[in-house]
Amino acid sequence: MGKRVTRREFLGNAVAATAVATVRRSSAAQQRTRPNLLFILADDLGYGDLSCYGRPDYKTPVLDELARQGLKFMSAYAAAPVCTPTRVAFATGRYPARLAVGLREPLKDPQAEREIGLPPNHPTIASRLKDAGYATALIGKWHMGWKPEFGPNRHGYDEFFGILSGAADYFTHSNDLWENLTPTQRVGYLTDILSDRAVDYIRRPHKDPFYLSLHYTAPHSPWEGPEDAAIGHDNHGSGPMTNGGSLKIYASMMRSMDAGIGRVLRALAKAGLDRQTLVIFTSDNGGERYSFNWPYSSEKFLLWEGGLRVPAIVAWRGVIPSGRSTGQAAVTMDWTATMLAVAGATADPAYPLDGEDLLPVCTGARPAYDRSLFWRTILRDAARVGKWKYLKDGGEEHLFDVVSDPGEKTDLRQTHADVFDRIKAQYVAWNAQMLPRPSQ
Repeated sequence: MGKRVTRREFLGNAVAATAVATVRRSSAAQQRTRPNLLFILADDLGYGDLSCYGRPDYKTPVLDELARQGLKFMSAYAAAPVCTPTRVAFATGRYPARLAVGLREPLKDPQAEREIGLPPNHPTIASRLKDAGYATALIGKWHMGWKPEFGPNRHGYDEFFGILSGAADYFTHSNDLWENLTPTQRVGYLTDILSDRAVDYIRRPHKDPFYLSLHYTAPHSPWEGPEDAAIGHDNHGSGPMTNGGSLKIYASMMRSMDAGIGRVLRALAKAGLDRQTLVIFTSDNGGERYSFNWPYSSEKFLLWEGGLRVPAIVAWRGVIPSGRSTGQAAVTMDWTATMLAVAGATADPAYPLDGEDLLPVCTGARPAYDRSLFWRTILRDAARVGKWKYLKDGGEEHLFDVVSDPGEKTDLRQTHADVFDRIKAQYVAWNAQMLPRPSQ
């Protein structure tokens, strides 16, 4: 006959069993309720190129509505003023100058630069999310290496559909359209092709939460709208890519991307996933020829605010309050850190993140706070610390208050020499941690 269990022991065992069951249910629920992640990256989109950021000559109703549903960042930055290094920063969550491929401004030649790319064993946002149980897909532009070992499938993406190079003709696709490791062909306008592929991905049944990176090539050159199929195209896009375009064509490109994002977001809602998905939209650098960068100076390739400031919208229905904006300074690597944190994933300890989790700011749990951010190109240096901006350009050094002087018109180097010296010293200390600049 077994040992008799007292009433106290019985109740204690029951409480313990209930607690274990509760923990298990909570853990299972957490697994089920981890959000899907949708990261949408535009290419060469200037700070003011959405109508909700001030574009005067066309409307972007879908992205305007996304901003109304979530939080609009007014002081968001790209990690670099050009494609490849910013994409390296997003993929790794680290400053681009920590990696050799991040020093390319940008990758240009698939033959001469064939041996350069994102290192095969470097952890990425996709690989860390995949390890955490997420399905992962990249649709769109990669631009971090052409060889398979440098490509998306080697870096944690279960699926890749898109281009490896920095740009493609919107109709011929420049012989650079890939389905995983296999060249493929599609008929149609590239922005629409990418949008439709993203819709198809969302419509599939997913047993695990998913991370979908949708990296448009729009509105990067060649400046071709959906109605431009009849213009001259070649396999390299050299004609339209280096000239042409107009404000009217640019507007058409933007309307196409905005409408495509609308189809993607409607697919989320129709699948009942809009309250279970964190959506982040931003750009890889400041705008170029037809962009509206007001009130900022300069454009892509340069470290003035116009080359670095980008729109950024973060939305998650039921979690992030709607209809707000923030002056919180943010940078590309922050979106990496934020998505990893939300997913319950961690960075590889050997490769600590330079970005910060901004979800508490997005939800209102934490007020905006000052940051120290740094940039470097082959020829230029910059840092933002709080409201102050240190800039070295063309051999000349400057200090600006970019809160009160967003256009960087008034150089305060002489009147605030102590601030200038302090921030330059911070930049020098940061730069010492990065890889040396490549020889010019």
